[in-house]
Amino acid sequence: MAANTGFVTIGDAEIEVTRCGTGPALVLLPSEDMREANGAFVEGLARDFEVIIPSPPGFGRSTLPDWMTTVDDIAYVMLSLLDRLEIGNVPVIGASLGGWVAAEMATKEPRRFSRLVLIDPVGVKFAEPSARDIADIWQLSPAKVAALRWHDIEKGKRDTKAMSDNEVAMMVRDQQSLARFCWEPYMHNPKLKHRLDRITAPTLFLWGEHDGIAGIDYGHAYSKLISGAAFETVADAGHYPHLENPGATLNVVRAFLGGASR
Repeated sequence: MAANTGFVTIGDAEIEVTRCGTGPALVLLPSEDMREANGAFVEGLARDFEVIIPSPPGFGRSTLPDWMTTVDDIAYVMLSLLDRLEIGNVPVIGASLGGWVAAEMATKEPRRFSRLVLIDPVGVKFAEPSARDIADIWQLSPAKVAALRWHDIEKGKRDTKAMSDNEVAMMVRDQQSLARFCWEPYMHNPKLKHRLDRITAPTLFLWGEHDGIAGIDYGHAYSKLISGAAFETVADAGHYPHLENPGATLNVVRAFLGGASR
């Protein structure tokens, strides 16, 4: 799969943007795992769309200005990026952290989106302040976090010995940026759930059946905050169904996007 990567200047941030495929534009906001660009899910989407994958500030090779501290900040930068790329009325897919960013964007400019696919997004909280409805990935061992994220742990493993020093450094930086944006309040914006009724685009929530980070009950509750949103599950998958079971995820996404493809 041929992909082109470049940078777009948004204010004082340099945003890495990867493009692949041909057809109408589709924006994919990646998860904090940042493996989407080289995966089968994107390869499948690229048969029908020009897939545009921006790395959020602090992730991938995008810069991170000092003033940016919240996911809300990321959402505004991503909206400015769409302005710069002259992209409107576009389908947007967001996964995990990217799903949170997509939801924030869609509350700010509802008419920007033709369809919205949210794959195991975080970003809202339903439990009492002292209770967890999203697993605390910084209080658990790496092995436990992997078991919560992946149905098949082997699919989540990375061979760091085979990675370049730059690739390892980028992976570590992604985790640092995740902590910067999601540490406090943990993995959510307290205001977001009160704004989700502004979303007007047809919306699909997709959830891995074995997601241990944010379970299916959390996903159902999230989906009910957006009028008319559909909810479907993906078998044999955890928190990243588009990475762990891309074929099944693609089938559901293609059916939902329907007339949005060529």
